[in-house]
Amino acid sequence: AARMRTVAFDKTGVLTQGEPKVVHVVCLNGRSEGEVLGRLAALESASTHPLADAVRRYARERGVGAGRVSGFQNLLGRGAEAEVEGEYFWAGSLRMMEERGFAAGEVLERLPEGDRRSGSLVVCGTREQVWAVLVIDDPVRDEAGRSLERLRGLGVERVVMLTGDNGPTAERVGRQLGVNEVHAELMPSDKAAAVERLRGAGGHVTMVGDGVNDAEAMAAANLSVALGSGGFDAVLETADVVFLSGGLTRLPFLLRHARRTAAVIRQNVVLALALKAAFLGLAVVGWATLWMAVAADMGATLLVTLNGLRLLHARVN
Repeated sequence: AARMRTVAFDKTGVLTQGEPKVVHVVCLNGRSEGEVLGRLAALESASTHPLADAVRRYARERGVGAGRVSGFQNLLGRGAEAEVEGEYFWAGSLRMMEERGFAAGEVLERLPEGDRRSGSLVVCGTREQVWAVLVIDDPVRDEAGRSLERLRGLGVERVVMLTGDNGPTAERVGRQLGVNEVHAELMPSDKAAAVERLRGAGGHVTMVGDGVNDAEAMAAANLSVALGSGGFDAVLETADVVFLSGGLTRLPFLLRHARRTAAVIRQNVVLALALKAAFLGLAVVGWATLWMAVAADMGATLLVTLNGLRLLHARVN
């Protein structure tokens, strides 16, 4: 942690609040909002993704109940699919839509330009047609800008965003926070490959994430940091550091404290060796005694212990 120079962040739930809200639903091909929300609420009922929570809340607020669902499958980094009301139904990213044979350009051109950039896009439909596009907004964390600025002040040279979200939304958040590089529409394996490239370019890479989509990238980093106590087991097991509270404000503290710890370790090594060298010199000239040896050994132990205890007084600013 003391060598932190490049920091890569996931977006949703890390740089953003992780409490997304559906802004509105753009229905396509003659579908009604109630019809779309009923299918979506059923599909997302088994999902733990933050965007799924937003869809379920939006449906409840409008009094739309969930339909019957079976055969749910979570498609890592893409979305989800299941049989809803006896018919195949899917929901996920633009990439998932393209994998099902629908052209992203034809769908996006039916959205206002502002919608394409104002939030995350979730597309849903059946095998035959796209039913709707949901525009979902997830505000930036209040502390994100300050925390990134403090990291730069502490010598972090490169701040990178790795996200599965669409490009325009990711670029907007990146500009808002002053991120050096934005890599969007990434699969979990793409995030891991991006971390490997950052490591190959030189420097110590720290990956900050909070979801199962980040586990692979976190494992590839020199240091991995997980936010929140309610994360997935795979993430918590992979992470070297877990922040149970405080969010991103803990990251500059981690860097400062790690550097201070490294400095104290160096001081203790020098102090212990200096005392040993001094006693060795006294022994060579015949001035050392057994009690002096005991005092030197115990004294060195006490000094390095007391010096190390100074780290207990660290405080988060």
